[in-house]
Amino acid sequence: MRIEHIIAAGRRHGASDIHLLADLPPMFRLHGEIVPGKGEPLGSEAIAAIIDECLTPAQRRRLEEEWQLCVSLVFPDSGRARVTIYRRNGRPELAIRLSEMEVRGREDLGLPPIVEELARKPHGLVILTGPTGVGKTTTFHYMLDLINAERSGKIITIEDPIEYVHRFKRSIVVQQEVLSDVLDIGDALRHVLRQDPDVIGVGEMRDRETIYTALSAAETGHLVIATLHTPGAADVVQRLVSSFPEGQQGEVRFMLASTLQGVIAQQLLPRAASKGLCLCCEVLIGTPAVRHHIRENQSHQLYSEMQSGRKHGMMTIDHSLLELYQRGEITYDTAVSMARSPDSIRRRAS
Repeated sequence: MRIEHIIAAGRRHGASDIHLLADLPPMFRLHGEIVPGKGEPLGSEAIAAIIDECLTPAQRRRLEEEWQLCVSLVFPDSGRARVTIYRRNGRPELAIRLSEMEVRGREDLGLPPIVEELARKPHGLVILTGPTGVGKTTTFHYMLDLINAERSGKIITIEDPIEYVHRFKRSIVVQQEVLSDVLDIGDALRHVLRQDPDVIGVGEMRDRETIYTALSAAETGHLVIATLHTPGAADVVQRLVSSFPEGQQGEVRFMLASTLQGVIAQQLLPRAASKGLCLCCEVLIGTPAVRHHIRENQSHQLYSEMQSGRKHGMMTIDHSLLELYQRGEITYDTAVSMARSPDSIRRRAS
């Protein structure tokens, strides 16, 4: 069994992910649920052969040293896929994310209009956050595609791995992949600043060095779009600041207050009337009041700013859930179970 055939089967069935586990047939994630594929279970030897087939010699060495690896594969008929290799009980297994073939529009993705305004900012920091698998990368590439279509400039991205390749429209687009073009995100980001960029896309802010360099780039007149993992929009500030030692946190708060344009926090929820998932967004915008709270170490006030900041495009998770429920896109139970304040949903939905 070849990995290209497995990915092609996933495309035909509309899967978002494929999991290859020892002693099970290929498992497909369809509309948020894991469904077993037809066919015989895969043995450890078959999975090892699939892995050996899709890796370069350098990637094989990296896997042997670190026991885990994430790479990007491209096939003429099946498109691009992100392949993550890991071990379970001493045996290798794979998690495969199927990249979208084309960048979908904002309304199709369910993104709020403020996302377009943030993409059109000339400089500053925009952060896309949320758990794994909620569409942050899709939003990331939607924003880059919009910039590419509207702005004549240079866009540079550092990704691990590349999941969508941008064609040149009005901008020069340079996409760099970890292990193929650069060794790590932090070091690559420092070199990007010497390559005359207008827009910098950071696949993930993972460590202190990457965060600090991204803030510095936003301070010096670049638009930086980056992803992060936090539960909600207001949690981003604490997550970034707490990455630094106490003596440096004041400086980081000042940099973040000066550069933050907005935060989009995402969740994917089951649809009420059909199979599939819909997007739920929480939005924090860098208004003067929000910048003041960040600078003064008052991040506990940010949720209140989101509650009262609808005129600026801000939205709390509860506002978003209520709107989705009122439009019939999610059930009442989903709205209540996901709410920060379930009682407020109950009162306003009654």
